Amino acid sequence: MWLRKHLNSNLLSVESLMAKEYSSLAADARTHYQKFQTLPDMLLVRLVQERLREEDCVRRGWILDGIPETREQALLIQTLGVSPRHVIVLSAPDAVLIERNLGKRIDPQTGEIYHTIFDWPPESEIQNRLIAPAGISEGETARRLLEYHRNIVRILPSYPKIVKVITADQPCVDVFYQALTYVQTIHRSNAPFTPRVLLCGPVGSGKSLQAALLAEKYGLVNVCCGQLLKEAMADKSKYGEMIRPFFEKETAVPSYIIMKVLRQRLDQQDCVERGWVLHGFPRDRDQACLMDSMGYKPNRVFFLNVPFDSIIERLTLRRTDPVTGERSHLMYKPPPTMEIQARLLQSPKDSEEQIRLRTELFYRNSAELQEFYGQAITLNGDQDPYTVFEYIESGIINPLPKKVP
Repeated sequence: MWLRKHLNSNLLSVESLMAKEYSSLAADARTHYQKFQTLPDMLLVRLVQERLREEDCVRRGWILDGIPETREQALLIQTLGVSPRHVIVLSAPDAVLIERNLGKRIDPQTGEIYHTIFDWPPESEIQNRLIAPAGISEGETARRLLEYHRNIVRILPSYPKIVKVITADQPCVDVFYQALTYVQTIHRSNAPFTPRVLLCGPVGSGKSLQAALLAEKYGLVNVCCGQLLKEAMADKSKYGEMIRPFFEKETAVPSYIIMKVLRQRLDQQDCVERGWVLHGFPRDRDQACLMDSMGYKPNRVFFLNVPFDSIIERLTLRRTDPVTGERSHLMYKPPPTMEIQARLLQSPKDSEEQIRLRTELFYRNSAELQEFYGQAITLNGDQDPYTVFEYIESGIINPLPKKVP
């Protein structure tokens, strides 16, 4: 019931299928059930088929509760082309189930299920109208459990790789969230997949390193937006000449010019065939919309969050040797001799003031950017870079979780 409400889906049980109005099949099922207290397999399967064809089931999906009851029913349902994406089995000791069943009560008006010990409603009005359902005696429950155990071991092989067993002997809320988490996952597919990865994060968050690691391991094309602009200017291309005045004045290059350079790179054969990992663009929602409108849609987006203090530590201590061009870090990669350390220089971009401005600019736009990329994965970038890489790798390899409307 909770799952149905949260997913806005349709809950189908034997009782709800038989209660359907204006259905000759449901009428036949009610008549047969009144006589024999059971339904023939074919009649039940036809009821399921009829219900699943209706618009609300096609549009909003469905949850089968207690169906199929036997392996024969499972096979009949499969022959009709009906296959669930997720199968959940709630498991608990028989003694616990018998105790729970004895205290079960139902609200005839709403269909909500309560329990005399574990989930008793506080409103006296609801308490007064609760009724005990039929067949909850200890003997009847034990008989039904015996039949269930006999059938379930034959049903489960019909659904390999999509079954999850959840222990029901725990608080209802815990059971619900485990079930919800599972149904929101998408099973891995062996279909060909070309990663188009976007890395977002403030300056110093490790985007360049992670992009290099992805390019090395998976053969993705490492597309650094800033580097592309510098290369275009160095090549003295048409776009490079358009970019040069902005670089000389140290002002932002317009988005439409950046997009032309980026488009030229992403359309090349290696990016199309091998996939790409992009960083440095887009920086705000408008740039993301522009990129999306031109058909460049990443299928994995990662936001690397790093505290400002860690960014300062990473960047303000960077130095460059003007003689050899080698880069050092006073804390993580200090120069080997005092002579070298004495001649090291700091880039003006690594000053604390510049870093603060660039970091504030990113976080000013990041909320809208994350909203635009609704299925983006947010990671803690303030940890070992190879740990961060493992999280990114997992996000690429595994399917994205299903988004609840």
